[in-house]
Amino acid sequence: MKTKDQKAKKFDAVKTFRKIKTKISHEIKDMNLEQLQNYLENNRLRPEA
Repeated sequence: MKTKDQKAKKFDAVKTFRKIKTKISHEIKDMNLEQLQNYLENNRLRPEA
């Protein structure tokens, strides 16, 4: 049985990650290996202390 009452989502994980993946894809599409490695090194997520 499906629920008919749907709540508006405050955060849509799938939509957010698709947006992030698209942005990264556009940024790195024309990079060579060296540029890509530099990009990844400079944009790496770091844990907060």
